[in-house]
Amino acid sequence: MSAGGGEGLPGDDGAGDRADGRAGDRADGRAGDRADGRAGDRADGRAGDRADGRAGDRADGRAGDRADGGVRARVDGQGTPRARCVLAPNPSLMTLDGTNTWLIAEPGSSSVLVVDPGPDDERHLRRVSDMVAAAGQRVGKILLTHGHPDHAEGAASFAAMTGAPVLAADPAHRLGSEGLAPGDAVTAGGCEVRVVATPGHSPDSVCLLLPADEALLTGDTVLGRGTTVIAEDGSLADYLASLARLRALADEAGLRVLLPGHGPLLADPAGTLDYYLAHRRERLAEVAAALAAGDRSLPDIVARVYADVDRSLWPFAEWSVRAQLDYLAATEGLPPGVTY
Repeated sequence: MSAGGGEGLPGDDGAGDRADGRAGDRADGRAGDRADGRAGDRADGRAGDRADGRAGDRADGRAGDRADGGVRARVDGQGTPRARCVLAPNPSLMTLDGTNTWLIAEPGSSSVLVVDPGPDDERHLRRVSDMVAAAGQRVGKILLTHGHPDHAEGAASFAAMTGAPVLAADPAHRLGSEGLAPGDAVTAGGCEVRVVATPGHSPDSVCLLLPADEALLTGDTVLGRGTTVIAEDGSLADYLASLARLRALADEAGLRVLLPGHGPLLADPAGTLDYYLAHRRERLAEVAAALAAGDRSLPDIVARVYADVDRSLWPFAEWSVRAQLDYLAATEGLPPGVTY
């Protein structure tokens, strides 16, 4: 995510990894991964590699596997029978291995949906276009899970390249007359995705249900490693409601896999969402405890809650704490003198 709120910062928003296995926040907010598949934080800020071979995240922003090596190779090309990932070449502290652009199509169909073209990188956009052409397909529609630059910046260029319209929840990011409203069904070549509104990381975030594969494309609402930051334009209250909505959907739709906007796919949707909800509750409790101990300023709260995290990551942790204080102010009230 960009400083303006692009990629999700896993963790709760910018801390390193803790020894007790709870997700902290990396500078990009993403937490490392535990052997049981849930994000855990180590005291040294580096996450171990998971038992399934996926790399955790290090506090310095580099993945456990080199960006030019194993983890990128595993992410690029991952997917389901109807969804294929094309990994954008924008790995960073904020974007994990890079942005996952998704190609959605029925096998053998003539038309494909492209989800999140990613950065305005001509090589990446040309690669996506060439892959579609090589399969004998054309791009029917371009969909955005949200408007942060690492997902949407290349949409206009890709639309010019392919002639396809851009559909988004936020009218400011659309090219054409179609949007992405809750419950909308979008089809191309007989393949249907359904829009699930999931504000929180950003106001315009959506997930896309792919019923035929029992899969959900999650954008930055759920990440392949760690947990998501609440961006500066986001809302923790909205995010918690969205996670609860997705947890119910996991059962209702019989979800088998989550296809995130960054990182590897997740084969335990219900377990992942349970963890996300528990992690948020834990962080809220830690912030409430800091207030009860007498902390009143944002830096003091961050220093207590993220005491075991590299100080270079604390500015990103402030995003999370600010969102948590907003939430506590609205639901429980804050003690006198709190400034943030």
